[in-house]
Amino acid sequence: MKTRNLLKPLSILILAFLFIFPYKVSAQEMDASPVQKTYEGVIKSVLEENKNTSGGYYQKLEVEIADKDQKGKILNVENGSGDTPVSQKYKKGDALVLTGFQDENGELHLYVSDYIRRGQLLSLFLIFLILSVVIAGKRGATSFVGMLITFFIIFSFVLPKISTGSSPILIILLFSVIAIPITFYLSHGLNTKTTVAIVGTVISLAITVVLSAIYVGSAKLTGYTTDEASFLQIMKGGTINMRGILLAGIIIGFLGVLDDITISQSAIVFQLKNANRRLNFSDLFKRSMDVGKDHIASMINTLILVYTGASLPLLLLFTDTSRTFNEVVNYEIISSEIIRTLLGSIGLILAVPITTALAAFVADTTEGGDQR
Repeated sequence: MKTRNLLKPLSILILAFLFIFPYKVSAQEMDASPVQKTYEGVIKSVLEENKNTSGGYYQKLEVEIADKDQKGKILNVENGSGDTPVSQKYKKGDALVLTGFQDENGELHLYVSDYIRRGQLLSLFLIFLILSVVIAGKRGATSFVGMLITFFIIFSFVLPKISTGSSPILIILLFSVIAIPITFYLSHGLNTKTTVAIVGTVISLAITVVLSAIYVGSAKLTGYTTDEASFLQIMKGGTINMRGILLAGIIIGFLGVLDDITISQSAIVFQLKNANRRLNFSDLFKRSMDVGKDHIASMINTLILVYTGASLPLLLLFTDTSRTFNEVVNYEIISSEIIRTLLGSIGLILAVPITTALAAFVADTTEGGDQR
């Protein structure tokens, strides 16, 4: 009896062990799955190439790995398939990004994921930097410093905070309060003209933020108009406020063009006052608004063209549909871009009279207002 009593708990333990152990092995096997690796390589030769009926290409490429632990190793890599219409056609000498894994025997299995574009990016950036300094001089150099500071704030503060679930609107507003004075003063100098432009920018921004919150909410925009937005929400476990991200994107895009309009209007007012000190507030406002109206017209057209260019593939898709205009504009992916464009345009329109009135008031009350 005692033996039977001892066997019962022992049998239970053995059965429990046998039941649990296979699952542990399975989990370990899952954890030990091949880790994806990324390499860079250069095409030595194209071994095989066929154009398929869909307009794409199938290629077998001989590629030499150019970095990491596999440097110098030559592999055969396939690109495209028999029916894909979008595969790239590569040639000898192309520098590529290769992605894949290393199996348990140490053999690499790679596919082409993209071109390496760092060289083109660097050369274009150097052209931009040289032209900025040569043509704009000291202000071009200080503007470049301001740009670096802006990038630093975005990548060290804005993106990490939003990524951890902080309110995108609050973070972007804090970013604006910090970045606007720094970039304006670095780009245009520490003077009355720039200070007036900053005040005009902040007021216009505040109005645009309120309008954006009202219309994004009333239009029931969700922010899930791209694959990236959906993937981000899944990756972050639903902690990201996608509507807030949409609002934050509108504000950042608006700030990018607001600098130009406010500083231009402020500069015009002070230049007019310096040229003729007898001009009063009314004269300064009217004459500066004549130029401001041209700014408004050109900026609205610019915004529309910019957003159209960014959404061109999407717009082309809708031209080939049988749906009516009223149906097409009602899609969130379209209506969000329309609302974004209109909000930015409204903010710019308001910035012109606001900044012009502020500059005219300061120039009139300071009798010429030093702008240097």
